[in-house]
Amino acid sequence: MAHYININVRRAQTHPFHIVDPSPWPLMTSLAAMFMLFGFTLYLHFYQNGLLMFTIGLITLVGTMAIWWRDVIREATFEGHHTTYVRKGLKLGMILFIASEIFLFVAFFWAFFHASLNPTIEIGCVWPPKGIIAINPWHVPLLNTLVLVTSGAYITWAHYSLLAGDREQTIEALASTIGLAIFFTFLQYYEYSVAPFNISDSIYGSVFYMLTGLHGSHVIIGTLFLIVCLYRLTKHHFTKTHHVGFECGAWYWHFVDIVWIFVYFFVYWWGFPNA
Repeated sequence: MAHYININVRRAQTHPFHIVDPSPWPLMTSLAAMFMLFGFTLYLHFYQNGLLMFTIGLITLVGTMAIWWRDVIREATFEGHHTTYVRKGLKLGMILFIASEIFLFVAFFWAFFHASLNPTIEIGCVWPPKGIIAINPWHVPLLNTLVLVTSGAYITWAHYSLLAGDREQTIEALASTIGLAIFFTFLQYYEYSVAPFNISDSIYGSVFYMLTGLHGSHVIIGTLFLIVCLYRLTKHHFTKTHHVGFECGAWYWHFVDIVWIFVYFFVYWWGFPNA
């Protein structure tokens, strides 16, 4: 009886917005993030259970986010709550999120230029600092750039195929994008494993690993985003007119592409001697 009354109330709704039901996931996400932060801080200060606390927070965060987004997918696909106004709001929220991410990278690029444009005497008044062997931009970094730019072309192909109603081509192009993203991550891992310096090697190592590592973490997140989109495509969740989740994933991936071009040009090429 209670369920029947709830359905009638929703049908009587006189506005186009989605009033979400009470959910425990925002609180759970906050607590998990707090556990991760405290655990990582304790681990850096060599406390015994710091790594365990970080791991518990990470597992809780990933699990909570998966369940939370499952609920959002249900609301959009099966319950019909994502009206035109709601979809506009979701797109605006994604734009603002990407804008905040841009400023996050701006902060690290600021640190890079602050150190590289006016090298201090402690690092020999040169960039890269004395004793640092920079990574050749024409080897793995160039291949990574080609891989990521190609993946951007594939995600665009997938988007246009979806708009044209060609589901098979959309799946093919999106799967190719995911494959290239995984290949990029593998190449980045290989580059780290053979790099002649580490994060503690002066300001150069710090800004290099922070910028490339931050970008790499975004690539991994974007890859997971696209994998979910691919799964939803196979389940017929997207149509030509209703595919906000896919569209946001494509925007995010283009953002990752563009950031990498800046990373490659300034950190690898411009910062390489005799480039």
